[in-house]
Amino acid sequence: MQLYKNQQIKVYNSLTGKKETFQPITEGYVGMYVCGPTVYSNVHLGNVRTFMSFDMVFRYLKHLGYKIRYVRNITDAGHLENDADVGEDKITKKARLEEIEPMEIVQRYTVDFHNVINTFNLLPPSIEPTATGHIIEQIELISTIIDNGFAYEVNGSVYFDVHKYNETNDYGILSKRKLEDLIHNTRALDGQSDKKNPQDFALWKKAEPTHIMRWPSPWSDGFPGWHLECTAMSTKYLGEQFDIHGGGMDLKFPHHECEIAQNQAAKGKSPVNYWMHANMLELNGARMSKSTGNYINPAELLSGKNDIMSKAYNPNVVRFFMMQSAYRSVLDLTDNGLLASEKGFNRLMNAVDDLEKLKTSNTSSFDVKAWKQKCYDAMNDDFNTPILIANLFEAVNHINAIKEGSATISKEDLEIFKSAIHTFVFDLLGLNNAKDTAEGTDKLSGAVQLLIKLRQEARANKDFALSDKIRDELAEVGITLNDSRDGTTFSTN
Repeated sequence: MQLYKNQQIKVYNSLTGKKETFQPITEGYVGMYVCGPTVYSNVHLGNVRTFMSFDMVFRYLKHLGYKIRYVRNITDAGHLENDADVGEDKITKKARLEEIEPMEIVQRYTVDFHNVINTFNLLPPSIEPTATGHIIEQIELISTIIDNGFAYEVNGSVYFDVHKYNETNDYGILSKRKLEDLIHNTRALDGQSDKKNPQDFALWKKAEPTHIMRWPSPWSDGFPGWHLECTAMSTKYLGEQFDIHGGGMDLKFPHHECEIAQNQAAKGKSPVNYWMHANMLELNGARMSKSTGNYINPAELLSGKNDIMSKAYNPNVVRFFMMQSAYRSVLDLTDNGLLASEKGFNRLMNAVDDLEKLKTSNTSSFDVKAWKQKCYDAMNDDFNTPILIANLFEAVNHINAIKEGSATISKEDLEIFKSAIHTFVFDLLGLNNAKDTAEGTDKLSGAVQLLIKLRQEARANKDFALSDKIRDELAEVGITLNDSRDGTTFSTN
């Protein structure tokens, strides 16, 4: 069904800084590109939030009947430390430290990435290209940019000439930065002396003798710049201009800004009509950072093996928590927030189960079709999942009222209601009915907390034999107690 003909979507376009009516380049078809992970370490929860946000967008566009090609890349070469043009390749560095091949690192963390996003019920993209699989396309793109006068070669490396480009274009059109300000705030860095200007960025880097990942090119044996790969892969599979480009807010500058410049320099046109950016995920009100210890990865969150959360959380609860915040808002991951989301998730799933038991009447006491359109209106307003979820809890209240006999629903309206609930809860929010699992986790937590309390009382009474017995017998069934200055937590094996 071509529902999109009756549902008008407004999308917040980072390029213009306002919500705009979504009009695909070709009616009924959508091309969407999202910057994927650099596979040198376990996937970050912040990345999970970004990919989950665009999974939700993908699901909704598909539901409306668009034929959508969703491309999400894998960066397996060319991404240097600190997102810079100097330094060591992130993947190569990890391979050197572990004394294995770079492609072993790539394989390990690509598998980890897929396992994690499958756990959170993300749909696979239409195409998942890799940077190393598109070296030829990147070399051809560089050659075109050089021929058009916007890049130069020095000592085997090729750089994009930002100042030359800015004479006829606007470098900063997406991030709203001015080149004059960038010049003023740029300090000279070692290893950048080959550039005409510090603001220029690498399209191709000549490989040092110790650099493992390298390919032949007209300029040197080397490797492509990080920004270039997304331009090459997005335009190969979606065309010189396509509808949506997504990614995390942290990629807006310089990565996405450079993509626009590269495409404009090579093709003479801006590549994307709608730029969309998912905002950051914080942890307990502060930036997630391994260096400060304010960090938790997906496996730790789901297993409970951490010192930050009070318990393990079901992936559906985590997904529900993330969907309760608009994708453009900063989201603070907290234990209290997850506990509240768990209760809300279970309440929603209870209501979904109760739908099957509702008795019908000759009339309905509420307008099901109007409620259904309110849900669409929420999604049409820049994919506003918090408002959608508020509407779903309005439905929960109706379900409970019908169940208690204080409201009525007709047979026809009940079928519409069931179908709509299923669509918005499972198809669009991407949740599974894991209420039983979540409740089981909750009951386990309660039982273990009781044993922890008994153990604390035993230790206070110097009954160390009983204290050790509780700890050891829990360990035998896969539950580990973790003592710290702040108290005792548990994790499951």
